[in-house]
Amino acid sequence: MRRREFLGMLGGAAAWPRAARAQSGERIRRLGVLLGWAAGAPQSGAFLAAFNKALIAAGWIEGRNIRIDYRWAGTDAELIRGFAKELVALKPDLIIGHTRGRRAPARNQNDPDRVRHRVGSGGKRLRRQPAAARRQHHGLRQSGILARRQVVELLKEVAPKITRAGVLFNPDTAPQADYYRKPFEAAAQSAAVEPFPAAVRNGDDVERLLADLGDKSDAGLAVLPDIFSAKPTTLNLIIALVARHRVPTIFPYRYMADAGGLIAYGIDNGDLWRRTPSYVDQILKGAKVGDLPVQLPTKFELVINLKTAKALGFDLPATLLARADEVIE
Repeated sequence: MRRREFLGMLGGAAAWPRAARAQSGERIRRLGVLLGWAAGAPQSGAFLAAFNKALIAAGWIEGRNIRIDYRWAGTDAELIRGFAKELVALKPDLIIGHTRGRRAPARNQNDPDRVRHRVGSGGKRLRRQPAAARRQHHGLRQSGILARRQVVELLKEVAPKITRAGVLFNPDTAPQADYYRKPFEAAAQSAAVEPFPAAVRNGDDVERLLADLGDKSDAGLAVLPDIFSAKPTTLNLIIALVARHRVPTIFPYRYMADAGGLIAYGIDNGDLWRRTPSYVDQILKGAKVGDLPVQLPTKFELVINLKTAKALGFDLPATLLARADEVIE
């Protein structure tokens, strides 16, 4: 048995595929894609189109030399785990994991042939990490969106009186929370802002949190990338409560601003999906995963929903609007 290789993608995700087999005469390779979106989710169309276009450009054409098995988990942690096991059972050459639930799904700690690899987000430049680091994490990996000082600075630009800033996440569905939260806390403290964890597990928790923050004029909120907050019902609830209590809140993804969120600042996911096929191509052609560089994102996007800002009573500075990649009016 040859060494099996594993690749994951987006939001700190991890997945565990079977190694690409280079058997003589084998024409069709099998690729599994585990998605944290529901089928037909608005944000999925453009990303998958970019992914498929890049695959074709690399010479991989579905039905000719590659077969792709998609599984749409719809931000359901249990479905994510179940579909991960299902994809592994299909014995594909490679699995791309777009998200994960309570813990990394389908990993067999007792199988020495299984090695964990992550894919997160891509950018315009590659940042190569030491070989020791690459042995454990390979491919495209999402960096700490909330780790960047810009998040705290954006909140202060929206509401200059902010002295406290929380990070909203669900401990049950965001095992990567510390990866984002700790650097965010360090950045907040250096900006004279008191950070605090805003752990929530259900809609009632979200309501209590926003009501409490609404009573304090000095508090802001950053939503952590998490399948809990990405769930449409939860996202709509957060946006509605932010509007009701007028809490300056920053979201991690563009589509959240499209849905009515005040500001979205984070990685350009379209760029990530365009870059992922390069890893697929190299691995299917026999590249050693341990030799592939970790890529950290350098391409971020800032989206401001000006309509929401006006409804919340925030007078955004012209300098902030000028820096935005898109202003929704």
